[in-house]
Amino acid sequence: MPISRRVLLAGGAGLGLAAASAACGSNTGRGAEGSRVRLTQWYHQYGEVGTRQAVGRYAAAYPGADVHVEWRPGNYDQQTAAALLTDAGPDVFETTGPTLDQIRGGQVTDVTDLLKNVQDDFLPAVLAPRTHDGRIWGVPQVVDTQVLYYRKSLLSAAGVSPPRTLDELIDAAARLTDRNRRTRTKGLFLGNDGGAGVLAGTPLYAAGLSLVTPDGKVGFDDPAAARTLGKLHKLYAAKSLLLGAPTDWSDPSAFVQGLTAMQWSGLWALPRVKKELGDDFGVLPFPPDGPAGRPAVPVGAYAAAVNARTRHRDAAKAFAKWLWVERADHQLDFALSYGFHIPARASLAAKADKLTTGPAAEVVRFVKDHGHAQPLLWTPASQVAYQDALHRIIQEGADPAAQLRAAVRRTEAELTRVRKAA
Repeated sequence: MPISRRVLLAGGAGLGLAAASAACGSNTGRGAEGSRVRLTQWYHQYGEVGTRQAVGRYAAAYPGADVHVEWRPGNYDQQTAAALLTDAGPDVFETTGPTLDQIRGGQVTDVTDLLKNVQDDFLPAVLAPRTHDGRIWGVPQVVDTQVLYYRKSLLSAAGVSPPRTLDELIDAAARLTDRNRRTRTKGLFLGNDGGAGVLAGTPLYAAGLSLVTPDGKVGFDDPAAARTLGKLHKLYAAKSLLLGAPTDWSDPSAFVQGLTAMQWSGLWALPRVKKELGDDFGVLPFPPDGPAGRPAVPVGAYAAAVNARTRHRDAAKAFAKWLWVERADHQLDFALSYGFHIPARASLAAKADKLTTGPAAEVVRFVKDHGHAQPLLWTPASQVAYQDALHRIIQEGADPAAQLRAAVRRTEAELTRVRKAA
């Protein structure tokens, strides 16, 4: 099935992959036709209607080469990883990374020079995970994020203010649930599993912590982590969370249909929420917890990378620069005409009419001020260990300190392995 950009934020470990045939032909594009270089560009199969046609238009408009777009259904990341090991891979491709292994393995090209004089215009939260040893390895395309939606009228009727701390969120969820027992409206929806799948590391950042520190150490080996994650179980145990909704957290149906007064969902849901509720909603970042706490919003982005094995490296880099650095019109179209996303460059977000007023403008500010992304050193093995702990804490009421100790040990082992492999 087509995959929308929101998958970036559902687990953060990539899309998962398997071989699939190219949707737009089998020509590898490794050679040239006449005097013009022929390039291949890969995209995963987006769910948003019109995206495929749009990227085809962009490629056709490029004057410097013949660009052949391939639309890759199936498990895209695995397809790409396998192709980068051969001479038949794409010249330019989108990626949720590149991964640290791909960078260290020499599979992707340094694109630092493409962002010369504009690097500071890219949102730091999406540029940092693509930066290694001071070099940039992918050009961010668009930004996705998640926020807390709340129904103004329901909060007002219950005498509840928009929650500004995690404790206030827990209290608001309980009060909103109790008030709406007759209508069976719950106070909060964090996904049908109680938030274990979608929240990931966001509560840690809200506690003033992180998954991995800037100097490459475990970022949640702190009592504050157990305190904050333990509070998430209180929401689950108090039965103030909506569970078993017809659609999960990425779809705003539960919120707009009145099944919940507050819902954690993505920016992509905002146009529908606005259409169905008018001005009867607001947005917030995940609320801070504890004395070192801070508001937190997770961000993810696809980036354009250049295959290091391409015979047309300069041409491929020139095309990536033209599309994702120079052509502001294409970047705005890609972000806002097919779904609802933030351009990766702050200057473009500031001039996009759809993002300059109301809740959308607030979300842009949240991303700039409070955005966090999964660090480059956060490996799938570390993520599995942490997610398993989070599930047990939230759903089973397992001891947060004990669960996190196990996740810390696994993450420390992974970080040691990564350092040794350098």
